[in-house]
Amino acid sequence: MDGTPPDLRLFVFHHAGGSHVSYRHWPALLPGRWDVRLLDAPGRGRLGDLPQLDDAGRLADFFLRRLEDDLKGPYAFFGHSMGALVAYEMTVRLAAKGSRLPVWLGLSARGAPLPQGEDRQHHHLPDAELQTHLELLGGTPDEVFDDPGLWALYGPLIRGDLRLVETWRPRPATPALPVAVSVFGGREDRSVPPERLASWERHTGRFLGLRVLDGDHFYFQDDPGPLLGWIRRDVATALASAAAVS
Repeated sequence: MDGTPPDLRLFVFHHAGGSHVSYRHWPALLPGRWDVRLLDAPGRGRLGDLPQLDDAGRLADFFLRRLEDDLKGPYAFFGHSMGALVAYEMTVRLAAKGSRLPVWLGLSARGAPLPQGEDRQHHHLPDAELQTHLELLGGTPDEVFDDPGLWALYGPLIRGDLRLVETWRPRPATPALPVAVSVFGGREDRSVPPERLASWERHTGRFLGLRVLDGDHFYFQDDPGPLLGWIRRDVATALASAAAVS
């Protein structure tokens, strides 16, 4: 950056059990005039000294307090899996307060809210069953399962994040967001069926589309290029629409 304001600030929220590290290559692959912020939830990454938060509302409030001074000018949220839930909850809270909203919201590998909350409660599973579930999802290095010491370190963190996801309940009668929304998923993702992804259209007045890409729950892990291409295009569409009405 040369000191002039960025064209966009993009805040990226990671998945359950993850950190910013999985997204560390993204800033170099996105437009140079974007300020790409890779965030960590408390308890991991650069915030490893803070206690973990296992409630979605509390985590959304944590990020809103932390980012309050940066949510100005054009900005956008992208979240993957747990991160998508948190990005959505943050946007709902900003809308309820009448605050400045993101110009774009990218939601990845996370189904639209269910009125009764999640049916599956994986955070209660015994270790062996939980590890099997995580292996099917992908995204967790094999050594975490193979090394008891690593599992003792990361297992509680993963359980806490899953508890956050599985105990979250949408606010009743939440209005559709007046924000451009794009939804992404992996074609082979067995944990998030396509109809749950498509149902996000009911939660926004400006649905830009469902983008189904090759791969499983972590469809972008080996090659983020296709996803980042869609992000660039959809953000450009959202920015152009915002400029047309300003």
